[in-house]
Amino acid sequence: MLRYVSRRLISLGLSLLVASALIFSVVELVPGDPASFMLGTGAQPETVAALRQQMGLDLPLPLRYLHWLGGVLSGDLGHSFTYKTPVAGMILDRMQVSLPLALMALALAVTIALPIGMYAAARRGRGGDTVVMGAMQVGIALPNFWFAMLLVLLFAVRLRWLPAGGFPGWDHPGAALKSLILPAFALALPQAAILARVLRSALVETLGQDYIRTARAKGLSAGQVLSRHALRNALIPVLTILGMQFSFLLAGAIIIENVFYLPGLGRLIFQAITQRDLIVVQSAVLVLVAAVILITFLVDLSYALVDPRLRR
Repeated sequence: MLRYVSRRLISLGLSLLVASALIFSVVELVPGDPASFMLGTGAQPETVAALRQQMGLDLPLPLRYLHWLGGVLSGDLGHSFTYKTPVAGMILDRMQVSLPLALMALALAVTIALPIGMYAAARRGRGGDTVVMGAMQVGIALPNFWFAMLLVLLFAVRLRWLPAGGFPGWDHPGAALKSLILPAFALALPQAAILARVLRSALVETLGQDYIRTARAKGLSAGQVLSRHALRNALIPVLTILGMQFSFLLAGAIIIENVFYLPGLGRLIFQAITQRDLIVVQSAVLVLVAAVILITFLVDLSYALVDPRLRR
């Protein structure tokens, strides 16, 4: 197990190194010069050149990458061209919105998907299974931004139970949590539908195994067989999907954050792209990629905890 973890850690480091090079190269291909964008179209060429030198944009591309990578390894993500503040502080502030939102959405998705997937698997081939799976297919196809607008119209505009957008900050925990409920539901519904279908398929396959028939022969009820024996052995594909979903919820909530005017990491990246703030884009995307790689690593380790056969 120790050798496995060591190999995975080395692979994680190499993946981050390759990802940093790709992110830096792709961001540099974005059209538009940050210095020209900041000074406007009427700026003199000498002024633009001086600002480019001040920002370090006149250095060769490989040298700029090495400077940026060295700063990342030392914990310095640079300073924003637009806001003149440390990028690390900006990312940390925005993560205080994006991370709780992703966790809330994932918790809601699991809470919805677990009973639905188990119900469909227990009644496979029957009417209940057909109805549930049809509803889940609709949930997968439903655009989350459209569903988000429906939630706003119903719960914010008509019923006035929840705020339509904005984030008051964690100085007011109750109001902050209320502002995340609607976006969390908008993100959770498609993910719950995907997770329920995966769980149902894994449970149906597991229920056909010999040890399940043995458990039934011992007199266990259908519910006991499903919850005690089948569920745990069906969790490996579910854990894989959960890892992918959390990565998506953390990195892919940019549309929902813009719908609800949430100051999250996705909205920061969108604003930085429009303002040609390349250092913010590079560092924020690298943080998201690092989170995705780390989550994948943790999911791989969780396999051995769920299935003892993998530890051997």
